[in-house]
Amino acid sequence: MTTDKEKALGTYLKDRRTKMDAAALGYSTTRRRTPGLRREEVAQRANVSATWYTWLEQGRGGAPSASALDGIARALLLTDAEREHLYLLALGRPPEVRYKRVEGITPRLQRILDALEYSPAFVRTSVWDIVGWNKAASLVLGNYNALETSQRNILRLFFTSPEVRSVQTDWERVARSVVAAFRADIARTGATGDVKLLIEELRLSSPEFDSMWRDHDILSHGEGIKQLHHPVAGTLTLEYSSFAVDGRPDLTLVVYTPATPEDTKRVRSLLE
Repeated sequence: MTTDKEKALGTYLKDRRTKMDAAALGYSTTRRRTPGLRREEVAQRANVSATWYTWLEQGRGGAPSASALDGIARALLLTDAEREHLYLLALGRPPEVRYKRVEGITPRLQRILDALEYSPAFVRTSVWDIVGWNKAASLVLGNYNALETSQRNILRLFFTSPEVRSVQTDWERVARSVVAAFRADIARTGATGDVKLLIEELRLSSPEFDSMWRDHDILSHGEGIKQLHHPVAGTLTLEYSSFAVDGRPDLTLVVYTPATPEDTKRVRSLLE
């Protein structure tokens, strides 16, 4: 008996298929009784059996594999959000996050950062490259504007920048948590291979990093408290929280909020 979930999956696939532009994809539009692509055309594009794909639309194809779903998503030109919906209907879970190299952020996301006037905030990738930040972050956490793009990596800064090291109240503890959270992120997003050269470089240049990396610790970087010895503002206590960017699970927004009114005053003094 066909389940409600299988029916919903079949309905979604048929809807997406009939909205495809056959002509734009190089198919003849003559002698087509219905709009969109034929089932066998989708199956061919997805590299799956036409019979099985037909069963899937009819709600009797069984549970598809992740690789089959990815093939169907490519065949139907699904967006990331549509691909996630396909996975939820078929498997009851979202797809695994796929690492994407990011060069910058959207103007809308930058405006969100800028609106956090007294809260240092930045956006980082799953390999911990900083790709967006606000003025408070550049004054409190580090002058990212003065760095080359390749140097705007949190892991690299922690182990190669004397300035970053000097402002930490407990550098070793924080560095260990950074390494552990970084390891978790690259594994989650499948970016381990993309950071191989960075890891090898740091292991050769920093015995401390090499030791921490060999510990294989794993840690979430959701929220906590950070204390800094800022060279101008003095001691700052900041509460930090991390948020996934909707539609871009490979991006994380990190916001540092002054913990007390006095901390807010100190951050404000840097901005004036």
